[in-house]
Amino acid sequence: MDSTRPDLRLFVLHHAGGSHLPYRDWPALLPPTWDVRLLDAPGHGLLLDLPQISEAGRLADHLLRGIESELTCPYALFGHSMGGLLTYEIVRRAVGRGLPLPVWAGVSARSAPQPARPGGGYHELPDEELRTRLKLLGGTPDGVLDDPELWDLYDPVIRADLRLVENWRPAPGAGPLPVALSAFAGALDHSASPRHMAGWAEHSELFLGLRVFDGGHFYFQPDPRPLLRQIERDATTALRAAGAARSR
Repeated sequence: MDSTRPDLRLFVLHHAGGSHLPYRDWPALLPPTWDVRLLDAPGHGLLLDLPQISEAGRLADHLLRGIESELTCPYALFGHSMGGLLTYEIVRRAVGRGLPLPVWAGVSARSAPQPARPGGGYHELPDEELRTRLKLLGGTPDGVLDDPELWDLYDPVIRADLRLVENWRPAPGAGPLPVALSAFAGALDHSASPRHMAGWAEHSELFLGLRVFDGGHFYFQPDPRPLLRQIERDATTALRAAGAARSR
């Protein structure tokens, strides 16, 4: 980006056990007038040397502090899986702190907030079963799952992230977010099915709709362009609506 003010600054938040790397081609595939920022959580990607933050609220606070100085133009958030949860929490915190709000938020492959369900989760599974579940879910290179040395490095990272996701609970009485929001789902995603993703309609004052794509949890990995075109359409719609509201 040059010094020209971007039309939109889009922050992208990655999935559990992931980093910015699966999204690294996105900036070149989105409008050149957008400033696309790919965030890493501590302990991931470019921040691998930092200690992980294993509680959703504290991680959302950390990420919001990191981008707060960049909220100087219209901005949006998109999060996949764990990133969707963090997108929701970051917006809630921006509202609570009186910070500029995003013109749009996108949540992908993360079921709408709901009361706690009984039972454990992926983070408590034995190694072999967890690797099998992750292979079925997709998104983790087979080399990591099949190589004992690589798995030893990856195992504590993914378990900490899964614990964060599975222990997270929505704040009691939290009302709908006062921002435009879209939900994105894979038609064959059994962990965040379209039916569960549709519940996001109750958590936004301006729900733009549920967008369903062919594929599973990582539906966009074979070709991200259909998803990115929809992100562009929805964020542009929200951006124009926000501009019209300001001009009244």
